[in-house]
Amino acid sequence: MSLRPRLAEFQIAVMLLTRLPAGRISGTAPGMAASSWAWPLAGALVGGIAAMIFAVACALGLPAEISALLALAAGILATGGMHEDGLADMADGCGGGRDRAQKLEIMRDSRIGSYGVLALLVSVGLRVAGMAALGAPAVVVPALIALAMASRAALPLWLALLPPARTDGLGHGAARPKAGTVALALILGQAGWLLLPAGCWLPVAAAVVFGGAIASLIALRQLGGQTGDALGAAQQGAEIFGWLTLTILAR
Repeated sequence: MSLRPRLAEFQIAVMLLTRLPAGRISGTAPGMAASSWAWPLAGALVGGIAAMIFAVACALGLPAEISALLALAAGILATGGMHEDGLADMADGCGGGRDRAQKLEIMRDSRIGSYGVLALLVSVGLRVAGMAALGAPAVVVPALIALAMASRAALPLWLALLPPARTDGLGHGAARPKAGTVALALILGQAGWLLLPAGCWLPVAAAVVFGGAIASLIALRQLGGQTGDALGAAQQGAEIFGWLTLTILAR
């Protein structure tokens, strides 16, 4: 089996989910749905960058709170804040729209409203607080990588289960990935748990799925299905619940 199509799919995943250089693709570029198996690998790159910044900041003697904020900022820069943007847009749309059509219209607006600002404050605050509560780089560094992978590994599942809410956009373009693609993404996403202490992976993995499911169910009920913004909100929800669960287990 040729590795060239898989490499092209990995490149598409990096181009789609990050701002990192991915090189040129020779020939016809694969579709977004086909690339979704590699989304946890793109997450590993983002998590690795954040983990490196956290480790360096701690080594320089910075407090855990500042190290956590710097690590989160590095991850946001690596992705261009696309997941945070999705969370803010969905919060604005679902919080301010009267009906499905207006909610989707608000989500298309590039301006951010009060619901979006508050959602971002909660997301950033909880993740920074979770990292700071854990504190030790030996715990936070692998957790950054593991959660970045797992929170993106579940996104193809929501794409497969939920219909697209629009007839265009990222959610429509990546809709309905094949079962094998979804399964491979979920398997790769679990690889990050090998970095965590034994006994952590099952409750944290369940929390990651639960956090993503909450955002996905809200999208299904209020928007009629998934969108690119809803996927961003699902990734944020998954990561937040992952950090909360790790913090509980560490007590």
